[in-house]
Amino acid sequence: MTTDALPYVRPSALAGRHFSTVIVGAGINGVGVFRDLSLQGVDCLIVDKGDFAAGASSAPSRMIHGGLRYLESGAFALVAEATRERNLLLRNAPHLVRPLETVVPLSSRFGGLLGSMLRFAGFTASPGARGVFVVALGLRLYDRLGRRQRVMPEHRIARASAADGALFRDTVGWTATYFDAWISHPEWLIMELMADAHADQPASLAANYCNVTACRGKTLSLRDEITGETAEVTADTVVNATGAWLDRSAGVLEGAGSRVMGTKGSHLILDHPALRAALDGRMVYFEASDGRVCIVYPFMDRVLVGSTDIPVDDPDQAATEPAEIDYLLEVLGEVFPRLRFARGDVVYTYVGVRPLAYSDADKPGQISRDHAVVVDPPNAVRDVPLVCLVGGKWTTFRSLAEMAANQVLTQLGRPRLRLTETLAIGGGADMPADGKAREQRVDMIQRRSGLPRERIDELMGRYGSRAGALARSFASAGDVPLRHAPDYSEAEIRTLCQETGVQHLADLVIRRTLLAIRGRVTDGLLAELADLAAAALGWTDTRRRDEWLACAAILRDRHFVDIDSTSSLITT
Repeated sequence: MTTDALPYVRPSALAGRHFSTVIVGAGINGVGVFRDLSLQGVDCLIVDKGDFAAGASSAPSRMIHGGLRYLESGAFALVAEATRERNLLLRNAPHLVRPLETVVPLSSRFGGLLGSMLRFAGFTASPGARGVFVVALGLRLYDRLGRRQRVMPEHRIARASAADGALFRDTVGWTATYFDAWISHPEWLIMELMADAHADQPASLAANYCNVTACRGKTLSLRDEITGETAEVTADTVVNATGAWLDRSAGVLEGAGSRVMGTKGSHLILDHPALRAALDGRMVYFEASDGRVCIVYPFMDRVLVGSTDIPVDDPDQAATEPAEIDYLLEVLGEVFPRLRFARGDVVYTYVGVRPLAYSDADKPGQISRDHAVVVDPPNAVRDVPLVCLVGGKWTTFRSLAEMAANQVLTQLGRPRLRLTETLAIGGGADMPADGKAREQRVDMIQRRSGLPRERIDELMGRYGSRAGALARSFASAGDVPLRHAPDYSEAEIRTLCQETGVQHLADLVIRRTLLAIRGRVTDGLLAELADLAAAALGWTDTRRRDEWLACAAILRDRHFVDIDSTSSLITT
């Protein structure tokens, strides 16, 4: 991959440039718009005040799902849309999005029936455990709404097996099983979407750590958050895709406010082999005693648990509180009473702020997860239309992006040339369709690169069909394994640093790799990564040390206990 093939630029390189559209916010929804518009030949600039995918887009439950629980509120259109988009993602990004068998433990036949009927009718009802009848009805409807582009089995309900009887609380007599999906590395799918966009329209560019400070006439003022340098660009349309920051960004972009509210969702990553083995590859979807819906499922070699749903006023200050950790461990103990859970099992925590449409609902769980696109027309200060994305969630990013792109195209007076519905994403293109075809692909890559099969399997799991080209590139550089994480190599880390817009060590450690979320970063590994990033990006010894300290501080806040800011491995 050559530098010309990369979309990433710094603000100083943008001075005086004009773009048909400037997109503010490089999370999944903004990047979805970036990819869709670039596919139509529209030259776009996408900017973010932080790193790409650094907000809520890097902190979901990593589920790609239709929203089973939204059925009780009558949100049939949303569930139909989400299940369809789930099915499309399983086809378009099969290297990152995979089916997830899901189990609902049930303790009664008719529990929750009255409450569900009241909630469906629009009344507030006290939480109560849902029984076989209510769940069976919901899953039958869920399957029907998700029948378009379906690639997974329908649900089933059965008596709890002996193994599940030993896993769940004694009252569980039945289990409902259905399929949703999970995404292994959402941040990487965002990087792939940006690369695809640039390939479709080479004039489309992306800048992280680039803050929009003003919008006057057709001019947007930009500030480089790393160097402090400023630049100005002009645009014919502007898109506000800043999620939970939408109203704050509206103030800078001269748009209307009071459109969104945020609720934070905290998640835990556990090192708990007994629970992981008992889950047997399945997610358990259950209700806590307070009525809150929680999930737990195997994530790589760990277990992911989520999540809380707490209103927040300032998304920049959202953090996982100790009480949230205790709460999630407590609800795990409720549903798996024969297992023991403690803070020592937690190797990582993360939190994201959901950008929900403004509501006066009494409880966060009652707020609609639907989305909308609103256009603020030009005004006395801003001469261009402002297209605003309100709400939205990971699963439905493509359909929301299509809605927003259609509005932009209308404002520009340009036609839609192509649809994204069946368009593969990044390494999802030309992926083997089954196990036999995958083995044949691995054989071919091994012959051409000489790398071990285990290494090629790892690369295909991360990069899909692009693994072949990467394997040959890494092999030519020696593909030396990292000392402290041998499933990554020095060549791979250098490539990530140089070709994915990495500006800080945390970008590499937390978002371009899965090392942090799997609780694998130790003193030694962080120092090794800092050395490689410094060499690849030309950092001075002082910059390397500052990056090490900053990344170590972030990791400690996310419940790491192995990172020591006074480590002798820090060079000066």
